[in-house]
Order: sequence, then C-alpha cells, then structure tokens
Amino acid sequence: MPTLDTVYDDFSRYTSGTYIKSPKANGPVGGHAVKIIGYGIDENQVPYWTVANSAGLQWGMGGFFRIQRGTNECGFETIPTAGAPGKH
Repeated sequence: MPTLDTVYDDFSRYTSGTYIKSPKANGPVGGHAVKIIGYGIDENQVPYWTVANSAGLQWGMGGFFRIQRGTNECGFETIPTAGAPGKH
C-alpha cells in the first residue's frame, strides 16, 4: 500500500481526471495511505495509477482517484509497500 507522501491542499478538492499537483498548491499538508488498483493512460496521453482512497464515495471519482504515473507525483512512487496474505 503506497503512501501519498506529500499531500497538498489541492488534493482535497480533487473531483476527476488525473491528479497532478497545481503549481499554486500549498503544502505539504500531510500524508495518506492508499491502495493502487490499476493503471492506464488518460485522454490527454498522461499515464496514471488508479487508486482507492478511504475518503468515502462522495470524494473524487466515487472514492477513487487517478494520479500521474512515472513522475513520482507527491512522492507516490518513492516507497511503495505490498502485502501478502498470512496464515491464520
């Protein structure tokens, strides 16, 4: 589960599309753990990660967002973490 290492104030206003920090964004204002569930290339040819967020269905694209892939946007690709099922 990667950590969105540097969340900026414009991230909370995200509604759709591929997130790329605005040059006018303030911050960082904190960090956030999220889960990558896919990837693709958007209509503007920007590669992105599809990410599940825990902010609820009213935020972003039904609780999901896309963030630019391959540029370490907001430190997203710096320290990804993966999990494996354990034995119970």
